Amino acid sequence: MRRLFFSAVLMSGSLLAGCASAPNEPTLTLLTQKSPEQFTACVMPKLQDNALSPSLSQTQRHYRIVVSSSVAADNVIEAYKASNGGKVFVYERSLINSGFGRAAKDCV
Repeated sequence: MRRLFFSAVLMSGSLLAGCASAPNEPTLTLLTQKSPEQFTACVMPKLQDNALSPSLSQTQRHYRIVVSSSVAADNVIEAYKASNGGKVFVYERSLINSGFGRAAKDCV
């Protein structure tokens, strides 16, 4: 009985630790010949056409598009300047397919 209890505690602790320390790895990493500004100008209308409400922020070398979710973590697209175009990271975190990643692929 004691072994069973100890095993159950260990298993549940492992599962909880896995949820709490889930890596923040991108769903997609894309390379593009477009600048971050050109890429963003392509993606924003596609997301809006899919009835999403993206918000855009930028710095000198980086554009960030965020689509907020009330039930999951926000979906994020980050576009960075690279030596010959841009590098794009897509973090699609919703459980349902919203076309978020597809919009990014279409604009590469």
